Amino acid sequence: MLLGRNVMRIKLIVLGLFMSLAASAMAQPPVAKPACDRACLENYVDRYLDAMLAKQVNPSLFARDCKFTENGVRMPLGNEGLWFSMTGKGTYKFYVPDIETQQVAFIGTVKEGARNSTSGPASQTTVAVALRLKIVNGLITEAEQLAVRPEQSLAVGGAPKSKEAAKPAPSTGDRVEQMGSPHQKFLEAIPEKQRQPREELVRIANYYFAGLQDNDGKGYYPISQDAVRFENGMAICGLDNAGNLNRGACKSQFENGLQGVVSRVRDRRFVAVDRERGIVFAFGFFDHNSINWTWQLGELFKIEGEEITRIEAVFHRSAYGLPSGWSTFEQSWSDEIQSIR
Repeated sequence: MLLGRNVMRIKLIVLGLFMSLAASAMAQPPVAKPACDRACLENYVDRYLDAMLAKQVNPSLFARDCKFTENGVRMPLGNEGLWFSMTGKGTYKFYVPDIETQQVAFIGTVKEGARNSTSGPASQTTVAVALRLKIVNGLITEAEQLAVRPEQSLAVGGAPKSKEAAKPAPSTGDRVEQMGSPHQKFLEAIPEKQRQPREELVRIANYYFAGLQDNDGKGYYPISQDAVRFENGMAICGLDNAGNLNRGACKSQFENGLQGVVSRVRDRRFVAVDRERGIVFAFGFFDHNSINWTWQLGELFKIEGEEITRIEAVFHRSAYGLPSGWSTFEQSWSDEIQSIR
């Protein structure tokens, strides 16, 4: 009888422990998917471009309420903008993974086969793309892209061309494609002990925008003597005509040549920071008030120590005063730092 009671007591204890563990497990919140590392985040860009090319918004890749903008305009995700007209992927690929915030930025090229009219033949062009993706629990929840297209006529085939007509100049997409790959300096890792916090890198990068806005040549310009700047695939400063380093040229532009050119640098959205390589990627707008002109851009900076050592940007003209589609009205007109997480 005593043995039977002991057996029953043990069974009740085991059952109680099982029920307790089961209840505890049910009370636990769902386990979030592990954070993406560098390779994982870069792969999301490749998968996004593949999806855009295939024109497939797959629920295994995109959140149901994924927000999408192209050139500052919010659109339905799929079958609009590049999602409608992309015909192939380009070869230039510059990834900026931000492991801390689970975002990834990208500058690259794609092919677009937009028709000149509803009945005209498709004409394939190369488009420069600046992109940001936000990843949450394995899904893309935000997709923001800048598509820098060559100018085209709406007329079928464009204006008549004579046999002597000059060959059109390369477009931004063509020039970015011709760069081949990101410069080696961008790919070099910062020694681990010298890597700076995300917000410090953003602070240093913002000096470029602050120095350019309403510049009087007397600002603080933390630009290295060996800095080089590329805009829309062209070397703007830091290299001579033979491609040799022209030391001090980029800083000299701020001190002597870019005075009073840009009235305002606004909606400064720092969206991705690669701390391992010291790269900061930002979207923003350059306003020229006197002529009601705005440039919409994606720009990245290589930072070593307290200096900006290399710069690369793609941009195009937008409607004057255009907002990004991601900021409040007040933010879109502000020159304050927006550190996007």
